[in-house]
Amino acid sequence: MRPEDRHEQARRLSESYRKATRKEKSTILEAFCTSTGLNRKYAISLLREPPEPRPKTRRTRRGRKKYGREVVEALERIWEAADGPWTVRLKAMLPLWLPHLGKQMKLSEATREALLRMSPRTMDRYLRPRRIGGRRRLYGRTKPGTLLKHHIPLRTDRWDVSEPGWGEIDLVSHCGGNAEGEFAHSLNLTDIHSTWVETRAVLGKAQVRVVDALDQIRRELPFRMLGIDSDNGSEFINNHVIAFCKKHTVQFTRGRPYKKDDNAHIEQKNWTHVRRLIGYERIDRAAAVDAMNDLYRNEWRWMMNLFQPSVQLVRKDRVGSRLRRRYDVPMTPLDRLLRDAGATLSPALRTLVKLRDSLDPFELSNQIQHKLDRIHRLAAPRPDASSSASARKASERLHPLLDPPPQGGGRHHPELPHAQT
Repeated sequence: MRPEDRHEQARRLSESYRKATRKEKSTILEAFCTSTGLNRKYAISLLREPPEPRPKTRRTRRGRKKYGREVVEALERIWEAADGPWTVRLKAMLPLWLPHLGKQMKLSEATREALLRMSPRTMDRYLRPRRIGGRRRLYGRTKPGTLLKHHIPLRTDRWDVSEPGWGEIDLVSHCGGNAEGEFAHSLNLTDIHSTWVETRAVLGKAQVRVVDALDQIRRELPFRMLGIDSDNGSEFINNHVIAFCKKHTVQFTRGRPYKKDDNAHIEQKNWTHVRRLIGYERIDRAAAVDAMNDLYRNEWRWMMNLFQPSVQLVRKDRVGSRLRRRYDVPMTPLDRLLRDAGATLSPALRTLVKLRDSLDPFELSNQIQHKLDRIHRLAAPRPDASSSASARKASERLHPLLDPPPQGGGRHHPELPHAQT
């Protein structure tokens, strides 16, 4: 029995003990000593004057912080410029980003060593106040393709590839909640082995435009395209895509209808590489689509493939009722390609290595934000010249308490919270 429990029992019996006769006191004392195991003399003192209950206080861990303000500020600078990555990826990112951070703020050698020594869990604790939660549900705009399905084999097994070139493709719609008319889509492709991602924007879902964007991606990949896997949308299940795959000797497979897990890799990249960047607003202008392609083919491609490490699932372990996932060491897609290439590098890989050495990721992040702002300006609806100020005032009188509708936002837009990768 704990001392607190003995004292509580003494407080409950003290009133009866003081008012009892000598014989009754002996009975109460005997029962109290039997239940608590205390000495009779000490038990008598507790029953006569029981101690007052102490307020429960929460123990706080006091001590000197291990990392100073300069270390935390440097960590926050890199985390924000990299668009809030998962701290396991952030730790692998530090050797690439630290040399460029010295151009923006003075870093001592002790600060550099402390950053490289910090564990991902510690980074989580220091970055917790700056994280912004929130999720939005994405509603797909995929129209099932009913023709030619029997010509395209189903793929339901897990990817087991040891070379780059095998990937998944999908379209991300930019309709802003209104599916009427023609609007932009982002064609996304991710390589399973290296996690390399290429994205192109198309206006509408015309089969010819989708094939043209797919051919652009094939020509700009730093490796040969060997196979693609898609969902059952009509933009992929058609004669144009089948002819494209036959012409370039590309294996074409598809997932099962209404089974997004069959294309889990590209579904994840749809969020991290497209939705978090562009946002949810409607884009239906050719100028905005051209601006999106300018960003996709340059700064965004370099940032995500050259400077952003990713992890790959190695295996799953069942521990009781829990499923524990084991991941490999975080690496950038370019580093995975270099690891596989060994000492013999292709001209495309040598060009990418030189490009990474010449780029500053912090300046790259600023350029991405500038181009995003331009895309949102081009995509923003223009007010009709015939609309008058009186009509706007009348609308305000009808709805004086309503907030203005949220603007479509992207990577650093204030109305769109970030999610944890």
